[in-house]
Amino acid sequence: MAGIIHDVLAELQQGARKRQDPNAKQHGVFRTVDDAVSAAQIAHQTLVAIPLEKRKEIIANIRKRAAEDVHTLAEMAHEETGLGRVEDKIKKNLLVIHKTPGPEILQPIAYTGDDGLALIERAPFGVVASITPCTNPTETILNNGIGMVSGGNAVTFNTHPAAKGVSAYCVDLINRASMEVGGPSNIMTCIHTPTIDSAGALMHHKGTPLVVVTGGGGVVKAAMQSGKKCVAAGPGNPPVVVDETADLDRAARGIYNGASFDNNIICTDEKEVMAVEKIFDPLLERIESLGAVRLRNHQIRRLESLILTPDRMHTNRDWIGKCPSEMLKAIDVPFRGDPRLIVCDVPFEHPFVQLELLMPVIGFVRCADVHQAIDKAVEAEHGYRHTASMYSRNIESLHRMARAVNCSIFIKNASNYAGLGFGGEGYTSFTIASPTGDGLTTARTFTRERRCTLSGYFRIV
Repeated sequence: MAGIIHDVLAELQQGARKRQDPNAKQHGVFRTVDDAVSAAQIAHQTLVAIPLEKRKEIIANIRKRAAEDVHTLAEMAHEETGLGRVEDKIKKNLLVIHKTPGPEILQPIAYTGDDGLALIERAPFGVVASITPCTNPTETILNNGIGMVSGGNAVTFNTHPAAKGVSAYCVDLINRASMEVGGPSNIMTCIHTPTIDSAGALMHHKGTPLVVVTGGGGVVKAAMQSGKKCVAAGPGNPPVVVDETADLDRAARGIYNGASFDNNIICTDEKEVMAVEKIFDPLLERIESLGAVRLRNHQIRRLESLILTPDRMHTNRDWIGKCPSEMLKAIDVPFRGDPRLIVCDVPFEHPFVQLELLMPVIGFVRCADVHQAIDKAVEAEHGYRHTASMYSRNIESLHRMARAVNCSIFIKNASNYAGLGFGGEGYTSFTIASPTGDGLTTARTFTRERRCTLSGYFRIV
């Protein structure tokens, strides 16, 4: 993956592609839900009628054109949403472009025996209704879109209003890539001015048999009440456990790099750390040495007032995805350079532990031993069953943590993004559908199983 990023960034340093003229026609962008779904239905009918090799060619060209435009996608997302870091958004987009599974994951299964042949294949649903977030707007469109189209579906997106511009740009780019190799336009469509009402209309539209949502608890609940098959990716609060056997240098680097990645707006990013007392201070010292800023006493109280609501029950959305430097300036704490992470020694009940902040701020909790650390991690994860990680050399402790936390993603001795395939093996997904039990979604998730049986024939051995 590092080699891919290096090659693409080298290309981009020679000059990024110019953005499309904002006044030019955008393929796939429609004023109404009805128009967007209708156009996607026509595209779906065309898609299932063309050869599978053409579908593979379409997916390959989407990857190619998106990689060529990755710098623009990252810059536009940052400019429009104000969240995260451009350099990290480039990495996220490249990850989904290159490691989202395509048609190759939809291999047929055959059973033969005395009674003949049974063939099982994956079939499309039709037009998928997809709700996307502002935290990972283009990443989710590319990741969902590649998987859905690989399965023979078209998709209509209701994108987050705070990222509607870059989302429309991304949808247009994808449709142009399809048309460029002889595929249909409108394989992905979106609403020009998305709202809560348009999201509801899309989820309940008679032309969308499958609903896929990536977002908070509210949109997950709405999707589950749509009366349709639902694939829902909800919130997470990923805990990290560090025990006394851990490689502390590795743990410090992993936590620092992971919790600071794109200013912690990815749902899988490290959100709180449970560290055994014996190694607590050495671990924090190592993280500080990497460039993190550690707050104490009144500094923590000032930060609380800045990034939490007055009741301390919610985050102040104005600070989601902002850089530590902005927060430190606001609370009058000196710093050097461009720090990527703020760390705080806080009790377990503190909001920096219990809330999914989506900021580069992480609470560290002192624990008596590994057993207490694991128990507290399970409690802080709140039963989302999303993501968790642990640094340890003790196989028994790693085993206990994996079973106890029961998450879709569990990472051992690495940054959490390794669980998405960034610095770790396996494919990627930006829709982690823990609430509906689908885990990391792929083209298989967005297809339905069909069986064809021929009785008495075609067993050839």
